Amino acid sequence: MAMSSPSTPSAGITLPGQGRVFRALGDEITILLDGEQTGGTLMMGVLVSPPGGGPPPHYHLSEDEWFIVQEGRVSFFASGQWQEAPAGTTVFIPRTVVHTFQNVGDKPCRMLIAASPSGFEKFFARAAEECAKPGPVSFERIIQIAGEHGIHFVKP
Repeated sequence: MAMSSPSTPSAGITLPGQGRVFRALGDEITILLDGEQTGGTLMMGVLVSPPGGGPPPHYHLSEDEWFIVQEGRVSFFASGQWQEAPAGTTVFIPRTVVHTFQNVGDKPCRMLIAASPSGFEKFFARAAEECAKPGPVSFERIIQIAGEHGIHFVKP
């Protein structure tokens, strides 16, 4: 029988309704697997974005990111161009590539999102804390938090 080493994660299982839900900047993400569950190898969640929603253009220094569009109409910007991605589309964004997405439909879109290595979930949790504070959201603070996690916003 093989023994697992201390750095080997145990199996991560998140049953329906058990994920942690964070809301920030109009989007909602339910974290299904985080770095603690995966030994830092990846995070996975379900992202729901309202019509017109999506982040400003940005890039990640540390994480590769991928999306599977489950519902709705989403357009992705990567490698200098926009492309609509209907339900069933899989998108991979390597670290350092400027990208964004926008819900171009009239209903919320839903995507499975993953990043490797893990860490993006920590940024989103901190952004959600900032967005939950009374009063208007400080985008300067969001930019600062993002930078602390190796995420950098760029002008469109």
